[in-house]
Amino acid sequence: MSADLIYLDNNASTQPLPEVVEAMLPFLGNQFANPSSTHQFGQAVRYAVEVARGQVAGAIGASAKEIVFTAGGTESINLAIRGALAARPTKRRVITSGVEHSAVTRIGEQLAREGYDLQVIGVDQAGQLDMDALAEKLTDETAMVSLIWANNETGVILDVECIASITAARGIPLHLDAVQAVGKLPIDVANLPVQLLSLSGHKFHGPKGVGALYVKRRTRLRPLIVGGRQERDLRGGTENVAGIVGMGVAAESAKELPDGDKAIAGLRDRLEAGVTEAFPGARVIGKDAPRINNTANISFPGLEAEAILLVLSENGICASAGSACSSGSLEPSPVLQAMGLDQRISHGAVRFSLSHINTKDEIDYVVRALPQLLARLSALAAG
Repeated sequence: MSADLIYLDNNASTQPLPEVVEAMLPFLGNQFANPSSTHQFGQAVRYAVEVARGQVAGAIGASAKEIVFTAGGTESINLAIRGALAARPTKRRVITSGVEHSAVTRIGEQLAREGYDLQVIGVDQAGQLDMDALAEKLTDETAMVSLIWANNETGVILDVECIASITAARGIPLHLDAVQAVGKLPIDVANLPVQLLSLSGHKFHGPKGVGALYVKRRTRLRPLIVGGRQERDLRGGTENVAGIVGMGVAAESAKELPDGDKAIAGLRDRLEAGVTEAFPGARVIGKDAPRINNTANISFPGLEAEAILLVLSENGICASAGSACSSGSLEPSPVLQAMGLDQRISHGAVRFSLSHINTKDEIDYVVRALPQLLARLSALAAG
């Protein structure tokens, strides 16, 4: 990464730790054997995979036997939802929320077209789930509930302990998208009644192209990818050994990150305070709800997020938007729409997501640079 680049897009992807890259290198070179081979060379590679499985399990309080490696968070989510539904074919109701990642939302849309009874639970303006509605929607026909733990756009944390107690009381499987939670929140699935939990290596300073699904013992699940007997017959195909090894090392480090997260929270709060002082009209979305410490979604009403991001990028600042550009028109983020926010707010929402690699000097530079950059945009918008 360039020394003059300020990277505040860590919810999109994080920089791999040096020790992650170092651990991966042998498996991109001379440690190339297939981990399913029975000879000593192959079994040495298998051992590395199993060490990583234990490291990933340890990061979330699971047993190594409960971890299934995938090609990323999206595959993990697909395996959790599609696999659980295939194992419960007589149940046709699926419950999710209006603030899910597109990996869940698009599966939900497919399921609705296939005749499933998709129930989407609403949230309030702070992004908090309507628990009464969740409890009301649970019926004997409910196959599963799939909810996001920490929102990728706003950082808002759902009360998963309450959610899990509601689903457990009805004996309904719960899947949590924990892609943004690992490394940012303490996770202990041994003390949480959740059956399935998705995670992705590159969200906590591991490599891209590798993820995992926690499958609680005795949870019924059918594979999506069949072929070989890898991953306890739940995910066929030769494993991405280098990626798995790197993810394991990152997971080992991630266990320590929640304890040191206060420093990241301090930087986030410094950013939010500086920006809102310079722009009294700016609004921090989700500020009144529990949030992961690295995420600030700040709206600049009257401006377009796309234009803000372009100006930031031209000045070496990397961030993201809560809106997506489609066919030449900026569409409001479904997450912000679900929160009931005015379109002027959602159109101007920019997500800044930090990591432990960011510094106070970087945050201060952004706060100093923004007034001039946004004043230029405001003049263009007014003129």
